[in-house]
Amino acid sequence: MIRKHLLCLSILTVLSPVLATQSYAQLHLEITKAPEAAPKIAIIPFNNDQSIYPIVESDLNRSGKFSSASKNLPANASMNNPNTDAWKTAGVPYVVTGTVKTTESGAFEVHYQLYDIEKQQYLLNELLTVPASRVRQAGHMISDAIYQALTGIAGDFSGRIAYVLRNPATPEQRYTLQIADTDGEQPKTILTSRDPILSPAWTPDAKKIAYVSFETKRPAIYLQDLASGQREKLASFRGLNGAPSFSPDGKSMLFTASMHGNPEIYQMNLETRVLQRMTNDTAIDTEARYAPDGKSFIFTSDRGGSPQIYSYNLSDASSKRLTFRGAFNARGSLSADGKKIALVHRPSGSNYKVAIQDINTGITNILTPTSLDESPSFSPNGQMVVYATREGNRGLLAIMSLDGRFRMNLPSEQGEVREPAWAPQ
Repeated sequence: MIRKHLLCLSILTVLSPVLATQSYAQLHLEITKAPEAAPKIAIIPFNNDQSIYPIVESDLNRSGKFSSASKNLPANASMNNPNTDAWKTAGVPYVVTGTVKTTESGAFEVHYQLYDIEKQQYLLNELLTVPASRVRQAGHMISDAIYQALTGIAGDFSGRIAYVLRNPATPEQRYTLQIADTDGEQPKTILTSRDPILSPAWTPDAKKIAYVSFETKRPAIYLQDLASGQREKLASFRGLNGAPSFSPDGKSMLFTASMHGNPEIYQMNLETRVLQRMTNDTAIDTEARYAPDGKSFIFTSDRGGSPQIYSYNLSDASSKRLTFRGAFNARGSLSADGKKIALVHRPSGSNYKVAIQDINTGITNILTPTSLDESPSFSPNGQMVVYATREGNRGLLAIMSLDGRFRMNLPSEQGEVREPAWAPQ
C-alpha cells in the first residue's frame, strides 16, 4: 500500500526591520568521525531527480547509524523491482528507490520505497506531494521516515538549529542570530546587531525564538515570531536579564534576573506577565531549564562553592544537587525524555568539555574529544548533541552522537558560530 503525504511548510516573511530575508553565512558540513562498520543502505538515484536522493544519502550518512551510497553500487534496482538476490550477494541489507513526477500545478510527486533484502518486504512505500520550493524538506522527511523504520526512533533531519554568528569584519552586523537546517543548509537571518546576542531559546511549538540582546546597552529578553517577524520585549528589568527557557506548555518562561541585586531565577506567566521569584540564595543561580514534564527545572548555582547543576521541584520548592564529579558543571540541557543531562564539564586538570549525565544513576561520561566546549543542546530524539567548540583559531558548531561513534563540524567562513539551540519537534 502506498501512503500519501502532503508537505505544507510555512514561509518566513518580513514584517519587522530586525528580520532579514537573505541567507547569510552558510555553514559547511564536515564529517570528522564516522563508524567503521555500519549497516549499508543503497540509495538508487531517483528517476527524474537530481536534488532529493543526494539529501537522503547525506542525511543517512551523518546519522552515525548507516553507511549509504548512490555511486559505484554493486547492483541495481528500480521501483517495485528490488533485485533481491543481487543485493543479498553484495551484502547490502537495505535498498531505497524512488521516482519524481511534476504535477500540473508545478508541485512534485515523490514516490519512494525502502526494501528489506533479508525479510524480502517493503518497509516503506510512500508518496509525497511537495511544492517545488520545498524539495530539501522532502528529502529530510524521507530520511526521517527511513531512519524511524530501521531504528524505531524518530529522525531529526527535518529539524532546525538556531545559533549566533560573530563576525568582527562587519562591525554594524557583528552579531547575527540565524536558523538553519541541521546540515547547515538554508540559513535564515533573524536578527543582526553590532551588540551581543545570547541564549537563543525555542518555544515548544518551534514557531518563536527568545534571545538576549544588548541593543539598548543592557541585556533584555525578546521573543520573536519567525513567521511574521514581529517581536516583543519580555524582560528588561534593572540589572541582568538572561537565560530564557520555556515551559513544555509554552505558558511560562524561566529566566535569570538581578533586579534585587543578586542573580536569581524567576518565572514569568506569559499570559499575565506576573513574576514569581523561584530561588533566593546568596549564590548566583542561573541557566534554568524546564524538565519535559514541567514539574521541575534544572539550574546552575555556585551555592556549594563551585558551579554545579541542581534540580528544583516546583511542587514543594525543594532543591537538590545533581552533579558531584569535577569542579565545574554548568549549562545543563535536558533530553526530551528527561533521563539525561548534557552539560559543560571541566575534569580535573583539563579544559571544558561536554559530558552526558544519567539523572537516575548520576553516572557522568565525557562525550567530546575537543576542548573549550560550551552550550550543549540535545536533538529532539536524544541521539545527538550540538555544541559550540574551538578548533585552532575558529569557533564552530559540532554535532556528536551520544555513543561517540559519529561527529561532524559546522563551521562558517564568515566568523565564529556560537550558542546553538536545537529546535523541538
